[in-house]
Amino acid sequence: MSEHQPPVTPSGGPVSNRIDTTRPHPARVYDWFLGGKDNYPVDEELGRQIAGLSPDTKRIARHNRWFMHRAMRWLAGEAGIRQFLDIGSGIPTEPNLHQIVQGTAPDARVVYVDNDPIVLAHAEALLSGTADGVTAYLDADVREPERILRLAADVIDFDRPVALSLIALLHFVGDGDGAGRSEGAYALVERLVERLPAGSFLVLSQLTGDFDPESVEKGVASYAAGGVTLVPRSRRGVGRFFDGLEVVEPGVVQVVDWHPELSLGDLPVETRPVPIYGAVARKP
Repeated sequence: MSEHQPPVTPSGGPVSNRIDTTRPHPARVYDWFLGGKDNYPVDEELGRQIAGLSPDTKRIARHNRWFMHRAMRWLAGEAGIRQFLDIGSGIPTEPNLHQIVQGTAPDARVVYVDNDPIVLAHAEALLSGTADGVTAYLDADVREPERILRLAADVIDFDRPVALSLIALLHFVGDGDGAGRSEGAYALVERLVERLPAGSFLVLSQLTGDFDPESVEKGVASYAAGGVTLVPRSRRGVGRFFDGLEVVEPGVVQVVDWHPELSLGDLPVETRPVPIYGAVARKP
């Protein structure tokens, strides 16, 4: 495997020519929620619509991000994982995943995957990891699991444990059309996990309508109007992603409740629901 894998160059021409500024993109809307500047008016417009429906939207986005921080600290620390495949990585927001895991394990290998050209434009920032570790970026879609796994194999040894990260991604993937023409979220996760060796982990977070269904349904409609699929799932529905895996305590919980003791002071006490479930599970 190459020690310094470059980002995979997309086949669709220069990045600047591939960024569609006429339609919102989930990665850029999420960037706006987190206070970033790598978004366009169309993304801000949708972000403001969603925030108008639920004033807690930015708070929820931050809690999702903090869950990722804690999960990665645990995986690189207590779980001893040294290889990470982060699909739906989004626009870099410090500290990003590789900064967290390589801060604990400098030799960690990280492969980021996203399909937004603006994320590709930030690949240099994504690739600035430690000298002992490896970071790489793949321009690919979660709906291309075989391609992702094939390209990631230049950096990741799939005979050794891998942490597969699907943070705030699967609620943008539907359940398929039921006719074999479009794989749904559960089938895609199954295909990805099937390739991982024993001792690997799956970590994911997913929007739910369990706590405030009316606001979430309005959000679904707003995303749909912008041409973006949004599929909230129940706790039971999120649990299905972990079928056959050993779910780490405390199980499938609101992200704010997943090992708050691993926080580095960035986790305020919450009395209101955070409508995103998160969990980490080990492949036996």
